[in-house]
Amino acid sequence: MSGVTQQTSAPIRAVVFDVGETLIDETRIWTRWAERLGVPALTFLGVLGGCAALDRSYREAFELVRPGLDVDAEEAAWAAEDPDGLRTGFDADDLYPDVRAALGALRDAGLRVVVAGNQPPAALAALKAMDLPVDAIRNSAEIGAEKPSAAFFAAAAGLAGVPAAQVAYVGDRLDNDVLPAAAAGMRPILVRRGPWGYLHAERPEAARATVIDSLAELPGLLAA
Repeated sequence: MSGVTQQTSAPIRAVVFDVGETLIDETRIWTRWAERLGVPALTFLGVLGGCAALDRSYREAFELVRPGLDVDAEEAAWAAEDPDGLRTGFDADDLYPDVRAALGALRDAGLRVVVAGNQPPAALAALKAMDLPVDAIRNSAEIGAEKPSAAFFAAAAGLAGVPAAQVAYVGDRLDNDVLPAAAAGMRPILVRRGPWGYLHAERPEAARATVIDSLAELPGLLAA
């Protein structure tokens, strides 16, 4: 299911990417959490999908499977027990298979490529260690604002170095990515993967975005 449903008169000169379920497959992260919490992986993943369908925060999934759980305290305890493990983090093995080739092709086409999302410092370090073919990688802490705030998208355009109308923002969610990017004047692109991506692509608001099934579609779509 791919299709262009939003037109823009300005040529696209930069592409900004979300991280989770856009560049990074989070399956292993949630599976490790399920093991940590002592629930079957399918159960935890199903509850996460239910939260996505009901527009509830992913953090509510923890409360549903372990009522009263202090997630931050649990994560801190986990870090103390396994300081060198990935735990809630990711590495290059978690990149979706289409990522490197798509980013490289966009740069080869002369587009500026930026990664910007709501990520903790450890995730930022992990992304930088991957040596991705991008021009900049920033997290919300460095930007000084978090999605879906207008300030985040204004800062993302600043990182791109071009007017917002010449920026495409690629993400997997309507609420955090597509709608605020459109409001900021960017061209929003929704990638249909991950629980939010598949669900949100079927909603009427997805008509405001270009919907793609793979990042491999981007070079042909945007370079044109």
